[in-house]
Amino acid sequence: MANYAPLSKRAGPRPATYKGMPHAQIGVRPDPQVNAELFRRAFSLPDVEDRPSVISVPGARALWLEESLPLARPDVIVAGREFAHIHPDGSLHTSLPPERAQEAIEAGWAEIRPIAEYIGQDGLVMLYTPANMEELETIFQLVVDSYNYVTGRTLTRGEDAGQQ
Repeated sequence: MANYAPLSKRAGPRPATYKGMPHAQIGVRPDPQVNAELFRRAFSLPDVEDRPSVISVPGARALWLEESLPLARPDVIVAGREFAHIHPDGSLHTSLPPERAQEAIEAGWAEIRPIAEYIGQDGLVMLYTPANMEELETIFQLVVDSYNYVTGRTLTRGEDAGQQ
């Protein structure tokens, strides 16, 4: 098991979600500043391109890994080289190592994606929309954890992973 930054317990109740397809939060609107910072950080990760999602709802943005980047875990990517995507409401679907996904679920930051069991990917989760900059720190840490899992890299969430 990799060494992960500990996750704090998320404050407040989990957002209501639709468990069918598309798997989405219900009635959540992102804070424009927090959402802009999420996008800035996510698309500042090395070798990540901003593309329309090939598997999500219209308006979702894919975190697409450049074709030249070798992947350590291509088997956990659902389509193409899209290792995660950000929905218009600011929530994300991504793949985490199963033990990290379970930790994120238990701490209130994520829920298992309904298709995960069907396709045999225990680490496939939805990360909830960060409500403020403090929550963004944890959500972005989980995005970096996903990036590292898929690519085999060992970025931290500091400057080498989109923070300034």
